[in-house]
Amino acid sequence: MKISKHCLPCLLKQIIKTADIAGTENLDDIFHETFEFLSAADFSKSSPDISGNIYRIFSEKTGIYDPFRELKTYYNRLFLEKTPLFEEKIHSFRDAVKLAVLGNIVDFSAIRVDIDSEIEKLFPAAESIDFTIDDSDELLEDIRNAETLLYLGDNCGEICIDKILIKQIHKINPECKVYFGVRGAPAANDNIAEDALFVGMDEVAEIIGNGDCSLGTVLSRNSKDFLRIYKSADVIISKGQGNYESLSEEEENIYFLFMVKCPVIAEYAGVPERSLLCAKNKKR
Repeated sequence: MKISKHCLPCLLKQIIKTADIAGTENLDDIFHETFEFLSAADFSKSSPDISGNIYRIFSEKTGIYDPFRELKTYYNRLFLEKTPLFEEKIHSFRDAVKLAVLGNIVDFSAIRVDIDSEIEKLFPAAESIDFTIDDSDELLEDIRNAETLLYLGDNCGEICIDKILIKQIHKINPECKVYFGVRGAPAANDNIAEDALFVGMDEVAEIIGNGDCSLGTVLSRNSKDFLRIYKSADVIISKGQGNYESLSEEEENIYFLFMVKCPVIAEYAGVPERSLLCAKNKKR
């Protein structure tokens, strides 16, 4: 989906938030180069595409490779500790999908609430929360018939529940080859290969970086190896809002799993904010 004018303030807030987390005080050069880039940016592109350039500018100007590393480790460790409690809540494939979507609350680039308090409230109430769009039955059937599946990861913390869902996928179809896609370089609290290895994702899937630091999966910026797997996958599970923004116009067999966290996405998807979605690609 094309970037909205309402996304622009959020892009700048992301830089400020990243600088605060990294302890960077002098933002003059970063802002000057960011504004220069935005003044010539192609606004027919998606917000994740444009964000990739902004994170590149921040990294180049500060020399800080992964400013969110400590926060990612904190939430990955927190969710690893809670994994047995999550697994107790799963009595069906649909339960595993719902928990994976609830995990999408851990998002420092979009969410405007206290994440720790949201975790404490949401997961105990999982049984009473329902999907606004629920295509999980179709997803289940596609998994049963798939030879290869690409699971596009998103944020720290929730990656631990992604792992639980992938275990469910293996139970449904033990012969299915599963790839787990991560960002090729740090972007906010999105997962890179280091984070996936930290939670043991390599135990259930082959980890593959997409070669890019965008807050999504921007195919024009992704590596050839990643694109080969993307194009050949029978099923693609796309986690998170950024992946939805960057892939909603594509035609592959994609299922979007995420929580709607802003009015722009809510209007585009035709659902209220805070909706939980397991939505099959409308473009297919």
